[in-house]
Amino acid sequence: MKRRPRREDPHAELNLTNLIDVVFAILVVFMITAPMMTRGVKVDLPKTEAPSLEEKELLRVTVDRNGSIFVGQSQVDLEGFGDELLRQWDGESPVAINSDENVPYGRVMKVVSRAQALGVTKVGFLTAEDLEREKGRGGRR
Repeated sequence: MKRRPRREDPHAELNLTNLIDVVFAILVVFMITAPMMTRGVKVDLPKTEAPSLEEKELLRVTVDRNGSIFVGQSQVDLEGFGDELLRQWDGESPVAINSDENVPYGRVMKVVSRAQALGVTKVGFLTAEDLEREKGRGGRR
Protein backbone atom coordinates (compact mmCIF):
# COMPACT_ATOMS: atom_id res chain seq x y z
CA MET A 1 0.00 0.00 0.00
CA LYS A 2 1.18 3.30 -1.03
CA ARG A 3 1.46 5.96 1.50
CA ARG A 4 0.07 9.37 0.76
CA PRO A 5 2.35 12.30 1.22
CA ARG A 6 1.48 14.34 4.19
CA ARG A 7 -0.32 17.57 3.36
CA GLU A 8 1.09 20.74 4.73
CA ASP A 9 -1.21 23.27 6.31
CA PRO A 10 -1.78 26.29 4.11
CA HIS A 11 -0.04 29.44 5.25
CA ALA A 12 -2.44 32.18 6.20
CA GLU A 13 -0.21 34.91 4.84
CA LEU A 14 -1.66 37.91 3.05
CA ASN A 15 0.06 39.21 -0.05
CA LEU A 16 0.00 43.04 0.29
CA THR A 17 1.60 43.83 -3.06
CA ASN A 18 -1.67 43.77 -4.98
CA LEU A 19 -3.46 45.75 -2.28
CA ILE A 20 -0.79 48.46 -2.33
CA ASP A 21 -0.99 48.68 -6.14
CA VAL A 22 -4.75 49.24 -6.01
CA VAL A 23 -4.46 51.87 -3.26
CA PHE A 24 -1.83 53.80 -5.23
CA ALA A 25 -3.95 53.67 -8.38
CA ILE A 26 -6.94 55.10 -6.49
CA LEU A 27 -4.72 57.77 -4.92
CA VAL A 28 -3.47 58.87 -8.35
CA VAL A 29 -7.04 59.12 -9.65
CA PHE A 30 -8.05 61.34 -6.71
CA MET A 31 -4.96 63.51 -7.09
CA ILE A 32 -5.82 64.15 -10.72
CA THR A 33 -9.56 64.74 -10.27
CA ALA A 34 -9.57 66.75 -7.00
CA PRO A 35 -8.20 70.01 -8.49
CA MET A 36 -10.77 69.82 -11.28
CA MET A 37 -13.60 69.80 -8.76
CA THR A 38 -12.48 73.06 -7.08
CA ARG A 39 -12.12 75.29 -10.13
CA GLY A 40 -15.72 76.46 -10.48
CA VAL A 41 -17.34 77.95 -13.55
CA LYS A 42 -15.07 79.13 -16.34
CA VAL A 43 -15.90 82.56 -17.71
CA ASP A 44 -14.14 84.90 -20.09
CA LEU A 45 -13.64 88.22 -18.33
CA PRO A 46 -14.01 91.44 -20.32
CA LYS A 47 -10.87 93.26 -21.33
CA THR A 48 -10.64 96.97 -20.55
CA GLU A 49 -8.30 99.82 -21.27
CA ALA A 50 -8.88 101.46 -17.87
CA PRO A 51 -5.75 102.52 -16.02
CA SER A 52 -4.97 100.56 -12.91
CA LEU A 53 -4.91 102.17 -9.50
CA GLU A 54 -1.12 102.00 -9.59
CA GLU A 55 -0.98 104.44 -12.51
CA LYS A 56 -3.03 107.10 -10.74
CA GLU A 57 -2.04 109.07 -7.69
CA LEU A 58 -3.77 107.70 -4.63
CA LEU A 59 -4.78 109.67 -1.59
CA ARG A 60 -3.77 107.53 1.35
CA VAL A 61 -5.80 107.42 4.53
CA THR A 62 -3.94 105.58 7.28
CA VAL A 63 -5.23 104.26 10.59
CA ASP A 64 -2.25 103.26 12.70
CA ARG A 65 -2.01 100.71 15.50
CA ASN A 66 -3.03 103.33 18.10
CA GLY A 67 -6.15 104.30 16.13
CA SER A 68 -4.70 107.63 14.94
CA ILE A 69 -5.95 108.76 11.52
CA PHE A 70 -3.71 110.28 8.88
CA VAL A 71 -4.83 111.84 5.59
CA GLY A 72 -1.70 111.79 3.49
CA GLN A 73 0.91 112.83 6.07
CA SER A 74 -1.44 114.99 8.19
CA GLN A 75 -2.68 113.54 11.46
CA VAL A 76 -6.34 114.29 12.21
CA ASP A 77 -9.00 113.11 14.62
CA LEU A 78 -12.25 111.54 13.43
CA GLU A 79 -14.10 114.89 13.66
CA GLY A 80 -11.50 116.74 11.57
CA PHE A 81 -11.12 113.89 9.10
CA GLY A 82 -13.76 115.20 6.66
CA ASP A 83 -12.26 118.69 6.37
CA GLU A 84 -8.73 117.37 5.80
CA LEU A 85 -9.95 114.79 3.29
CA LEU A 86 -11.76 117.46 1.26
CA ARG A 87 -8.67 119.69 1.40
CA GLN A 88 -6.33 117.00 -0.01
CA TRP A 89 -8.69 115.04 -2.26
CA ASP A 90 -9.13 116.20 -5.86
CA GLY A 91 -12.69 114.90 -6.14
CA GLU A 92 -12.08 111.94 -8.43
CA SER A 93 -8.89 110.07 -7.54
CA PRO A 94 -9.14 106.82 -5.58
CA VAL A 95 -8.68 106.79 -1.84
CA ALA A 96 -6.59 103.97 -0.39
CA ILE A 97 -7.26 102.89 3.17
CA ASN A 98 -4.11 101.66 4.88
CA SER A 99 -4.89 100.19 8.28
CA ASP A 100 -2.94 98.22 10.86
CA GLU A 101 -4.31 94.70 11.25
CA ASN A 102 -4.85 95.26 14.99
CA VAL A 103 -7.18 98.24 14.54
CA PRO A 104 -10.79 97.34 15.35
CA TYR A 105 -12.97 96.85 12.28
CA GLY A 106 -15.46 99.45 13.50
CA ARG A 107 -12.84 102.19 13.58
CA VAL A 108 -11.84 101.53 9.96
CA MET A 109 -15.48 101.40 8.85
CA LYS A 110 -16.16 104.81 10.48
CA VAL A 111 -13.36 106.28 8.35
CA VAL A 112 -14.67 104.58 5.19
CA SER A 113 -18.26 105.67 5.78
CA ARG A 114 -17.19 109.29 6.40
CA ALA A 115 -15.16 109.25 3.18
CA GLN A 116 -18.12 107.85 1.24
CA ALA A 117 -20.44 110.46 2.77
CA LEU A 118 -18.11 113.13 1.35
CA GLY A 119 -18.43 111.68 -2.16
CA VAL A 120 -15.54 109.24 -2.38
CA THR A 121 -16.68 106.40 -4.64
CA LYS A 122 -13.36 104.71 -5.36
CA VAL A 123 -12.09 103.19 -2.14
CA GLY A 124 -9.37 100.56 -1.98
CA PHE A 125 -7.68 98.75 0.87
CA LEU A 126 -3.92 98.31 0.87
CA THR A 127 -2.39 95.01 1.89
CA ALA A 128 1.13 93.94 2.74
CA GLU A 129 1.59 92.79 -0.87
CA ASP A 130 0.70 96.27 -2.16
CA LEU A 131 3.25 97.85 0.14
CA GLU A 132 5.98 95.39 -0.90
CA ARG A 133 5.28 96.16 -4.56
CA GLU A 134 5.51 99.88 -3.80
CA LYS A 135 8.90 99.45 -2.09
CA GLY A 136 10.13 97.60 -5.17
CA ARG A 137 9.29 100.65 -7.31
CA GLY A 138 11.13 102.98 -4.98
CA GLY A 139 8.14 104.28 -3.01
CA ARG A 140 6.62 106.17 -5.92
CA ARG A 141 3.26 106.84 -4.26
